[in-house]
Amino acid sequence: MSMEMVLAEAVIDSGDTAWVLISAGLVLFMVPGLAFFYAGLVRGSSALVMLQQNLVPLGLVSITWVVFGYSFAFSGDWGSGFLGDLKLFGLQDIHTAAAPGFHLIEGAVAVPTLAFVVYQMMFAIITPALITGATANRLKPLGWAVLLVLWSIIVYPPIAHWLFNPEGWLALRGAQDWAGGIVVHASAGAAALAILLVVGKRPGWPNAEAVPHSVPLALIGAGILWFGWFGFNAGDGLAADGVAAQALMNTHIAAAGGMVVWLVIERYTEGKATAIGGITGAVAGLATVTPCAGFVSTFSALAIGALAGLVCHFALALKSIFKFDDALDVIAVHFIGGILGSLLLGLFGEKAINSIGRDGLFFGGGAGLLGEQALALIVVIAFSFVVTWLIATGIEKTIGLKLAPKDQVDIDRRQQGMDAYRYNAAFVDAGGAPQTSGFDSGVLVEGTKLVPNLAAPKHELITAVLQTIESEKLREALLAAGAESIVVSEAHVSASDSASLKFRGQRNDVVFTERLRVEVLVASEHAQAVLDAINEYSGGRRSGFVQQAAEPLTEATEQGS
Repeated sequence: MSMEMVLAEAVIDSGDTAWVLISAGLVLFMVPGLAFFYAGLVRGSSALVMLQQNLVPLGLVSITWVVFGYSFAFSGDWGSGFLGDLKLFGLQDIHTAAAPGFHLIEGAVAVPTLAFVVYQMMFAIITPALITGATANRLKPLGWAVLLVLWSIIVYPPIAHWLFNPEGWLALRGAQDWAGGIVVHASAGAAALAILLVVGKRPGWPNAEAVPHSVPLALIGAGILWFGWFGFNAGDGLAADGVAAQALMNTHIAAAGGMVVWLVIERYTEGKATAIGGITGAVAGLATVTPCAGFVSTFSALAIGALAGLVCHFALALKSIFKFDDALDVIAVHFIGGILGSLLLGLFGEKAINSIGRDGLFFGGGAGLLGEQALALIVVIAFSFVVTWLIATGIEKTIGLKLAPKDQVDIDRRQQGMDAYRYNAAFVDAGGAPQTSGFDSGVLVEGTKLVPNLAAPKHELITAVLQTIESEKLREALLAAGAESIVVSEAHVSASDSASLKFRGQRNDVVFTERLRVEVLVASEHAQAVLDAINEYSGGRRSGFVQQAAEPLTEATEQGS
């Protein structure tokens, strides 16, 4: 074994390596978390497309990172700190130990280079995925795929080189970005704005703003994001040490502060503190503390999170003021959060927390760090915005990026060939009572088909629209009354009690209100008994109608039909 190999093995710390690999897995887990978070906030008819747009970067960006991205970001410097060279193209010679001082490692290489490669790969994957929340329902699949490939080669790696690589020109000037407030959130936010200029607004926006179809799904996604963010921030020091513990605590307490402040503001401005508001405030806190997590104290992190809840909440108004259709408020939460956190580091940074950090204005460091943070933000935002706009415009003029308005309806069926939810949340019960009409409740066997039962006695189809039902009791009563088929499904009807819903401060008028529709096929002589059962086991407003002379269907073999 060569002396170089012995030395390389001697400086690798197994505990640090294990933590970095776990953290890489946590950041990977954030990608489906983001997918669930976004999918729950859009219409049910576009949930699958939103999930796919977030998961596709796992495939495409992983490949571009191995072939080009890592080398551009972290290989030897090529061009005065502006770009890495291509010596590690395709991860060739990757087993050569990285230079001492790489990223946040001082004095020795603490983890295998591949551990660092895969950890940074996860950042490269999730960064463009953030964009999809702004552009919901407006991207062509092929156009989005091409944009992902180009963005992950041309835009993200140079920015990572500038700030995450010690030889990057912004890092050499003294700008700091612990885990991506600038590299991830500010760059993705600027890119989202640029793409919105190309794809434009959804039809009917803002009056036809979509209401989240599944708040529980969004809550699950936000919970996964919160959990995964521990790897995002606490893993960024590449060591299982006190700084990692501080970063983890800061991550959590900032999310808590953002959540509580957001809920309090909602309570006093809108009269309700909502589940969506709570998770939005938490994500705002997480995004805002990201550039600061390894550089500030716990109490400073709490203040940063609280400020995130305040500032990002009121930043929701930006899309109304500037008329850009940011569907899921990526700009208010991630872009503004990343900018805010990067600037707050210039105020709250403490060298006592992390020896490689700098003191901010509030801790005797003057305005130097704040100035470098502002410069880094200006440069990164301008670069990401301009280059992304050029890429998006080029794609739109060639293969197309923007979906036509007619294709933005039922987008899952158009792009996926299926729906996220095959059936509504309802139940179907066909039969169960003694059959007098020839309606057989059994499963159809091969070789049979349905035909009118001309010999059946007169039947009626009773349709009732109800506010609430006691489902099991109603079912039993209807069967006892002689019902031969019972179908219960969701319905939306025009009603005088329709109201407005609020989603992150945006009021949406609901023209139709939710009801349950109960359809019962019954022999005419039992119709009144069915109506009595419906009246007894339902509550609230009722409406409906009776279709007389309904003709039941029966089974007949193909041969005898």
